[in-house]
Formats: sequence, C-alpha cells, structure tokens
Amino acid sequence: MALIVHKYGGTSMGSTERIKNVAKRVAKWHDAGHQIVVVPSAMSGETNRLIALAKEIMPQPDPRELDMLASTGEQVSVALLSMALQTIGKQAVSYAGWQVPIKTDSAYTKARIQSIDDARVRKDLAEGKIVIITGFQGVDDLGNITTLGRGGSDTSAVAVAAALKAAECLIYTDVDGVYTTDPRVVSEARRLKTVTFEEMLELASLGSKVLQIRSVEFAGNYKVPTRVLSSLTDPLMPLEEEANSGTLISFEEDTHMEQAVISGIAFNRDEAKITVLGVPDKPGIAYQILGPVADANIEVDMIIQNQSVDGKTDFTFTVPRGEYVKAMDVLNKSVKEHIGAASIVGDSKVSKVSVVGVGMRSHVGIASQMFRTLSEEGINIQMISTSEIKISVLIDEKYMELAVRALHKAFDLEKA
Repeated sequence: MALIVHKYGGTSMGSTERIKNVAKRVAKWHDAGHQIVVVPSAMSGETNRLIALAKEIMPQPDPRELDMLASTGEQVSVALLSMALQTIGKQAVSYAGWQVPIKTDSAYTKARIQSIDDARVRKDLAEGKIVIITGFQGVDDLGNITTLGRGGSDTSAVAVAAALKAAECLIYTDVDGVYTTDPRVVSEARRLKTVTFEEMLELASLGSKVLQIRSVEFAGNYKVPTRVLSSLTDPLMPLEEEANSGTLISFEEDTHMEQAVISGIAFNRDEAKITVLGVPDKPGIAYQILGPVADANIEVDMIIQNQSVDGKTDFTFTVPRGEYVKAMDVLNKSVKEHIGAASIVGDSKVSKVSVVGVGMRSHVGIASQMFRTLSEEGINIQMISTSEIKISVLIDEKYMELAVRALHKAFDLEKA
C-alpha cells in the first residue's frame, strides 16, 4: 500500500477526546496497510497562550527563547497522540523536529526548511510503526530549536511528505475542503473536488485561510498531491469514502479545468490604500517611495502609477491594514519632503476582491464580465491588478460582500 502523511490542525487536536478520535482515524488508515506519518499542530489556543506568557515576562521576547517556548505546544500534541494510539494497540513513536532532524535556517520565529533526514522515519515505518512528528518546528545548524511561523505545521507536513515521496498529504481541518468562496458570505458556495496548485496559491495569497501559503508553494514545487478534508467527520467512516472526500490540490493536467473558467472568488478585508500625490515623474521615484516602506518591513501589494502631467505623477499602493498607520508615518517622516510630494493621503476602509481560475488562460472576456457585474451593482473600482489566472480589484469595504455574492452568481460558481 501507500505511504501517506496526515496533518491535523489545532482544532482537531483541541481536547483529549478529539485526540482519541484522531488516533482512531490514523489507526484505520494503518489497518488498511498504509504506512502513516502524522504531523499535528499544538492543541487549539496553546501557541497563543504560550506567547502571551512570554509577553508577560518580556514585552518583546527574545526570538530564540520564544521559539524554544512556542515549540513545546506541538511536543505535547505528538506525545498525547502517540499514547492514544498505543492504548488502541498500535505501535507509535513521536519525535520533535530536532530529533528527525528537520533542518532549517536560523531565522527564529519564521525559519525556512532546508532539508529533512528521512532515515530514522523510514526505519520506524519499515518496522510497522506509526510515526508522529511535531509540526511548525525544526533545528538550525547550531542545534537551536526554530519555528516556521504561524500556520507552519501545514508546511511541515508537506515538507515531510516531499522528503518521504509520499503518495499524498492529507490536511485535516475543521472545514471539509476548499470552496468557491467563503460559505459565510455566499450560502450557495460549492466545495471544489479539485483545484490546481496555482489556483490554490492565488486563493491562499488573496485571503483564503484554508491553507498556509508556504505549504501550497512547497506542495507545488515538490509535486506533492495534497488533499484538504474534515477531521470532524466520523473517524471510522469507510476509508474509500474518506480518501475521496474533501478537495484534491493537484496539477493542471490531472484536473478537468477546461470547463471551469473561474474556480473561486477570494477576498481580503485586511487592506489599506495610500496615495503619494504630485511626485516628480522621473527614474527611481518608485524606489524612493517604496524603499523606506520596505525597510520598515511593511509588505506592499497592489501598485498603480498615474500618467505624468506637467512632469508630476501620483503613486498609489496598498499595505496590510494593520501596517497602515506605520506606513503613513514612514512616508510623512522620511519620504514626503525628500521627494517633494504635494501630499500623502490614505484610506484604511478598502477591501480586495479577486476572481481566480486557470481557465482564464483560454477564455477571453473575464475582466469585462467582472467589471460589468460590479458596475451593475454600483460598485466603484479603485485599483486593478492581474496575473495570468487572477484579476483583483480594490473597492470600498462596505461593498465587499455584495461584490463577492454578485461575482459568484455572475460566473455561475454555485453550479457543479
């Protein structure tokens, strides 16, 4: 049979009862003859609790010590799951990331995986054991424990699956797959049976919270078939039914995407717009504006530079809403007078709405249909950005849900 990696999120591991259910589900797959590696997250809320404790001691915790502390949440999870499996007669062994080892760089709190030594894990699998590995963490060349950043357990699971050349990586969450949009906004939203890595990467980067962006990048780069499915179903449901549930994230050639022009509508409320007015239209002006913003570690998303009029232009871009005040402060202090801008204005009450689909490569008229739909609803478009498989617009936040519902209907996404 196949080598399968299971990943369980914090909600799935949220109590001892849920951990016992995870053990039953894992045992079912093992009983069917599969080799199983499990990568669980910390119990729901545990990482937040640990970070809060650190901040009670030290308002700005030392990153190395913060990683040492935060990594303990996953160690609790793997040990409890191993015990739960042993109580139902399964041989199980748990490892922290440094024991495998999962090697990372030394960027504490946001480390990146460099390599995984699979020898120890393969030996255990060959002996019939279920192997449980902490998500979210690894070890650097100096032996320091590192963590991968929030949501890093998804990345750990996909990386382990890639290293072991697993047949599939199953990401168990509290939702039953990837939907055409958020069902809380559009009740007719439909679960997708398949979605390509490219589409999932766009959806994740544009606001979909189903998977962490880095995990999708990893899965696509290393060609790891990945399935998103629910851990809240009956753990003893028939294996064949479970194995075909959820949403399979795979390669474009493995899916039948020619019929589906648009696969999903993504949105992000966490947006703010900044415009630098009346700046000289000359080489290097974009860098003079965005350089200090980047130096302040503020991420920039959509960018527009207006046509030059009398040697002057306006430069508009978006930043995360939580960084809006910081970005405005940087621009007013270090950019405005330096470049001779007339003024700097901003709006923190905007949202981004995007349509995504690989079918856009072979179909024309998607942009015009999107813009017509928004126009008919009286929604003004403030900015536009595109890629080969997505179109994003920035609009007033009060129209965001209306825009999502209208576009979902316009592109017939409720229909299978």
